Amino acid sequence: MDRPIHPDVEPLGFLLGTWSGEGQGEYPTISPFGYRETVTFAHVGKPFISYTQRTVATDDGRPLHAEVGYLRSPRPGWVEFVVAHPTGVVEVDEGWFSGSSLRLRSSLVAATGTAKDVTAVERDFDFEPGVIRYSLRMAAVGQSLAHHLQARLQLEV
Repeated sequence: MDRPIHPDVEPLGFLLGTWSGEGQGEYPTISPFGYRETVTFAHVGKPFISYTQRTVATDDGRPLHAEVGYLRSPRPGWVEFVVAHPTGVVEVDEGWFSGSSLRLRSSLVAATGTAKDVTAVERDFDFEPGVIRYSLRMAAVGQSLAHHLQARLQLEV
């Protein structure tokens, strides 16, 4: 049974579904790389949207990264994004949503004792019908905030 989307997250309802595409990654401590990404947004009628993400390398298909989380919108135009990484990092991002853009900045990054040191994350999303473009910057492993990822995803039909 498909439940109606909760009114708090209805403005984000266009995200529901599976998105896929390709991106490029880089960081001062690693070699540049290409990746294929799949992201799924779903809901169960509660005031949040669930998020799952997986990437694989474009050169040989090896798994690269995954993350899971939740989007909430406690007030119009404001979004909270909680993301867990299998590397032991959890980020809490907050920011504004305009309908065509979402700008998120980490308000908290926590890590297990064995995780790499990540101190800040910034995620910028731009939306067109059926297309998400995003970029991600992070401060990690002794580096100041720097560009890390950018991709273009299309809604799978």
